[in-house]
Amino acid sequence: MIHPTAIIDPRAKIAPGVEIGPFAVVGPDVEIGEGCWIGSHAVVTGHTRIGRNNRIYQFSSVGEGPQDKKYKGEPTRLELGEGNIVREFCTLNIGTVQGTGVTRIGNDNLFMAYAHVAHDCEVGNHTIFANAATLGGHVYIGDFAILGGFTAIHQYCRIGAHAMTAGGSMVPKDIPPFVRASGNFAQPHGINAEGLKRRGFSPETITRIRRAYKTLYRSGLTLEEAREALAKQAADSPEVTQVVEFLGLSQRGIIR
Repeated sequence: MIHPTAIIDPRAKIAPGVEIGPFAVVGPDVEIGEGCWIGSHAVVTGHTRIGRNNRIYQFSSVGEGPQDKKYKGEPTRLELGEGNIVREFCTLNIGTVQGTGVTRIGNDNLFMAYAHVAHDCEVGNHTIFANAATLGGHVYIGDFAILGGFTAIHQYCRIGAHAMTAGGSMVPKDIPPFVRASGNFAQPHGINAEGLKRRGFSPETITRIRRAYKTLYRSGLTLEEAREALAKQAADSPEVTQVVEFLGLSQRGIIR
């Protein structure tokens, strides 16, 4: 299952049944779980732990040092969950000691070609990064978020669950859960209603989310006033509660 031209450090921990293609490189501090497929010319290095059933396509770089001049070779980490697809020329970097020390990626994510996950990022589950979507360092991406092609997320931003960006969006601030955004710089454009329908959200739940959006963006309230109003709406809606909690964690402010 390992091509004879692949370069595998003998200290790497490779589970049975892993397939590694021609001219791929696997470093000494790498762990690769069962059922993984590593394409030709891919490089997996650093202190990197890869779960089961991931597919890493040709020419991707997984676990390389961060693109940060402060990095001095410290043994920081990358953790990749299960069932992820990492397409051609993607770059997933390890963390930094100035950050959390680890870049974490969950399960069942799709990274299309040329996507980039920088140091100390945290990516949830079931996300989609379209071609060349890019995260600065220390970015948080919630579950089921979708980043359009060539979306660029500024350092330390947070993107809420089920949020969606259009292609070419420049995102300098946080995007709350369920919100659609686009533009340079990104502006809110309603909720991701179609995505919520596809994921089984009931019409009643979507109505509550839409009401929360209107409170946050169309009521004329200040952000603090909107948070107070949303806190009341959250009494009968865990989804609105999620929005309120997100606003409380925001450090860069939200697009508005």
